[in-house]
Amino acid sequence: MSVHPRALLGQLAAHPEGIAGSMLASHFGVSRAAIWKHVEQLRAFGAPIDARAGRGYRLLAPLDLLDASAIRAALPQRVAARLDDLDVHWQIDSTNSALLAAAAGTRAPLAACLAELQSGGRGRHGRIWHTPLGGGLALSLRRRFDAGMAALGGLSLATGVAVVEALIDLGIAGVGLKWPNDLVADGRKLGGILIELGGDALGPCHAVVGIGLNVRIARHVADAIGQPVVDLASLGVAPARNALAAAVLARLVDALDTFQASGFAAFAERFARLDALRGRRVLVTRGTLVREGDAVGIDERGILRVRDGEGEFLVDSGEVSVRLAPGRAS
Repeated sequence: MSVHPRALLGQLAAHPEGIAGSMLASHFGVSRAAIWKHVEQLRAFGAPIDARAGRGYRLLAPLDLLDASAIRAALPQRVAARLDDLDVHWQIDSTNSALLAAAAGTRAPLAACLAELQSGGRGRHGRIWHTPLGGGLALSLRRRFDAGMAALGGLSLATGVAVVEALIDLGIAGVGLKWPNDLVADGRKLGGILIELGGDALGPCHAVVGIGLNVRIARHVADAIGQPVVDLASLGVAPARNALAAAVLARLVDALDTFQASGFAAFAERFARLDALRGRRVLVTRGTLVREGDAVGIDERGILRVRDGEGEFLVDSGEVSVRLAPGRAS
C-alpha cells in the first residue's frame, strides 16, 4: 500500500500529541522504515515534523494545505459557476505547464490549477520559483481570448493589479507593482507573475496566467532564494491559503473579463497608483547594453517610460531586465 504525503500529514494532524511509527505503519500497511522515509521526505519539503523515541512523530505546527472544495466554496457564485476546472495537485512540474499541456484537449474557457509543490516552477527569463510546502501560493488560470496574441500586451500588469486588489480585499496593505511582473513590499519581492500564451497568433488564443505568492517563508528558505524576499506573514496578515486562492481567483476572473473587453487601457490608472518604479532611478539592460534613467511611469499600452539626459525612451518587456540603480534601496 502506498502512502500519500497528504494522508500521512492528515494522520499527524489528527494526533497532535504524537503518534508512534508502528501505529502509522499499521494504518498504512507498510513498514516502519517506509514511514520514516516518507517523513524524511516531508521534512525535506519543509514540513515541521518532530521525531522522538517513545513519543513518535508530531507536527510542531499545523500545515495550511490547499483544498479544491474549500476554494470553490469560498468563491463568489458568479465566478464558481464559470470556472470549469479547479484542480489542486500535491506535486507537479508547474501549474502553468499543466494548464498549457491540457489546453489542446479541452474547450473549457476557464480553468484553474494549484499545487502544493512544484518541481519546475519558474518565473520570468526561466528563473526558478520556489514553493515551500504550505508556505506559498502557486496558482495558474487559463482563459480563452477572442483576439490574437498581439492584443494581450500589458496582461501581466493587469494581472498584478488584480492580485494587489485581492490582497487589499483581505486587509493586506503596502503592496506595490514593479514593472513588468513583480509584486513588492518593503522593498522586497512578495510574488511574481508569468504569462504564457498558446493557440493562434491571430486569434483566438489562450493565456495561462501564473501567480506565485510568498505566504509564510522560513528564514532558511528565504536566505536560499538569492534575492530579498518578503512574505504576507511579515506584513502582519497571513490569510488562510484557501481563502487567499479564492480571493485572487475572483479578482483575476473579473480582471480578465475587463481585459478582454477593453485591453490594458482599463487598468492603466490603477497600475499607476501601485507603480513601485515611478520616480526611481533604474538600469535597463538588454543583452550587453545598459542604459540608466528615471522611470516616469507607463504608457497606455503598459510599456515602461524612462527618461535620461537624451530624452524619454520606451522599454517593452521582452528580454529586457529593469532594476534599481546601485545605491538606491528598492
